[in-house]
Amino acid sequence: MQFVQLSLSEPILRALVTEGYSTATPVQAQAIPHALLGRDVLASAQTGTGKTAAFALPILEKLSKAQRPAGSPGARALVLCPTRELASQIADSFRAYGRNVGLRYTVIFGRSIRCDAASM
Repeated sequence: MQFVQLSLSEPILRALVTEGYSTATPVQAQAIPHALLGRDVLASAQTGTGKTAAFALPILEKLSKAQRPAGSPGARALVLCPTRELASQIADSFRAYGRNVGLRYTVIFGRSIRCDAASM
């Protein structure tokens, strides 16, 4: 399936062309239409099959079309991942796919803190 068949906006399609993508992977072709409709999606696939684009493209699409009052603070999307490396990779994907939509993002790294009930 071609990305143009997935009802993505022109700025996002242009970014995909810049990245050299034209054909959606199976996980993308199955997940993106449901995510664009606001449905929950749970996908499992091997590394390198396009899972990041499967969730990033619908997020960018929805946020780029949503009206937001000027000056309204706060995050509109949150992506959690288990490692700094993966967080950086996901941020790079959002930067590439969203280059033409004018959205801002940030990556936050943290440390896990163990809290034992006995020490509270």
